[in-house]
Amino acid sequence: MIAETKKETKTSTAKPKVVRKKAVKKIEKTEEIVLEKNEELKEEQSALGAKVEKSETAEAVKRVYLYAIGRRKEAIATVKLFKNGKGEITINKKKYTDYFRTFELEQIISAPLKSVGQADKVDIEARVLGGGLVGQAEAVRLGISRALVQLNINFKKNLRKAGFLTRDPRVKERKKYGLRRARRAPQWQKR
Repeated sequence: MIAETKKETKTSTAKPKVVRKKAVKKIEKTEEIVLEKNEELKEEQSALGAKVEKSETAEAVKRVYLYAIGRRKEAIATVKLFKNGKGEITINKKKYTDYFRTFELEQIISAPLKSVGQADKVDIEARVLGGGLVGQAEAVRLGISRALVQLNINFKKNLRKAGFLTRDPRVKERKKYGLRRARRAPQWQKR
């Protein structure tokens, strides 16, 4: 009786291999259909005299990048650091001088690159969500610093000394009931 239960469990856990083969065949068929339709469209366009242009994604060169996340207050920045760059920094698809208009915020972002001497050797592409401009700038700075450490571990000492690798834990304190804000109490009345 014990042997019969073991056999039942073994047969119930067996994985059907036929289903996987069918799924692979379906995927191959759909790929073939798509390729055939693309060829037909190209033939029609050439017959009509239209110029067949290559897609931008095919021409674009895939660049290798290092990825890091920086946070400050409510702001979250995802940073991509591209090797062999020209020193271009883009934030939310805008040049960083256009996104952060004040000189102080521009300095916050470029500080980690200047401290390790990589200001004109790498490109930075960041996407920032949430918070205000100062929080966003400091989140991007932390993300850039973390990406630079991935690029070269020897940069860690200088960046740590400058305070660029420390995540600032200060966030807005929550409001408490019975108070106006986190700690501001209502004005005291004698009577």
